[in-house]
Amino acid sequence: MEWTPMEINPEMMDKLGVGGNWSFVDVLGLEGDQLSAVPKPCCALMLLFPLTQQHESFRQKQADKVAAGSEVYFLKQSVGNSCGTIALLHSVGNNKDKMTFSKYITGQRGFVLFLQAIKEAHNDIAAEGRCVPEADKVNFHFIAFVNVNGQLYEFDGRMDGAVNHGDTTDDTFVMDAAKVCLGFMKREKDEVRFSAVALSKLNTN
Repeated sequence: MEWTPMEINPEMMDKLGVGGNWSFVDVLGLEGDQLSAVPKPCCALMLLFPLTQQHESFRQKQADKVAAGSEVYFLKQSVGNSCGTIALLHSVGNNKDKMTFSKYITGQRGFVLFLQAIKEAHNDIAAEGRCVPEADKVNFHFIAFVNVNGQLYEFDGRMDGAVNHGDTTDDTFVMDAAKVCLGFMKREKDEVRFSAVALSKLNTN
């Protein structure tokens, strides 16, 4: 079973129901002035990148770095092309003290991911995308980075748990997450198809 592929589009992802003044914004670059332009406070960063053999080999070496325990909210991806929604749920589910996700919260541990309603919402939003992927040629993946209790966690639904990248703070989170993202880019020497969005609190005054 697969869902419709979703492009990385902040406006469409907002329609999934993030409450309050928090919104996804484009990250124009992962270094310098472009990175410093990301609005703060920022509580999550999502990266879209191509799945390659180099990446798969790297992931196998990371298997022993999966964090144990229940400090974080983690969802295993079991449906094809649902990684964008999984990454969004990781972003919001690990920031429940800052915002609501009212459409799909239903009690214990919050989200009812596999209800028909959220599948339809994902597919409807994905269908609005301006870039329509060719059938059977989707080879991209979303992951999320979140500051959980002063630790930088990477959430990838294809893994068995979150990866802890060490200490971070609210002030340094964007830079710390960007450093990890740059590592993804450096491993793919001839690949340029990377995109990122940040979940930031916007000034509504």
